Amino acid sequence: MRNSIKLLSTALGFAILTGCASVPMGSSEADAQLKTFTAPPADQSGLYIYRDSFVGQALKKSVSIDGQIIGETAKGVYFHRFLAPGKHVIGTESEFSDNTLTLVTEPGKNYYLRQYIKMGAFVGGANLEQISEEQAQRDLKGCCKLAASK
Repeated sequence: MRNSIKLLSTALGFAILTGCASVPMGSSEADAQLKTFTAPPADQSGLYIYRDSFVGQALKKSVSIDGQIIGETAKGVYFHRFLAPGKHVIGTESEFSDNTLTLVTEPGKNYYLRQYIKMGAFVGGANLEQISEEQAQRDLKGCCKLAASK
């Protein structure tokens, strides 16, 4: 009996970490345009937030900018926003509370954040990291599609 419970727990954990979640998607035209990575207008900053991690494919995790949820991520999706230059707090849903990253943006520049899933006590948590322009553009072109925003 004990081995059956262990086996079931292991199988459930594996399914949660490797299954696939889906979220509403943006248009393919907007996706293609955003992947040209054009500089934002001179009075704004551009922000790409993407998720490309293999771990936690069954999990959807919300993303917020300055306390406003913009949507949920799944593997292989990204969001894009224009922001006023300055300080912004980007958050992502994690296991017990949101994890945040403070980003100070300059006008006319694009910024790239990668959301990744990490192991948790009960379910996977999420965190954010800033990625170089070159790496992020390769990642976005190779794996990600535009997600519809709220």
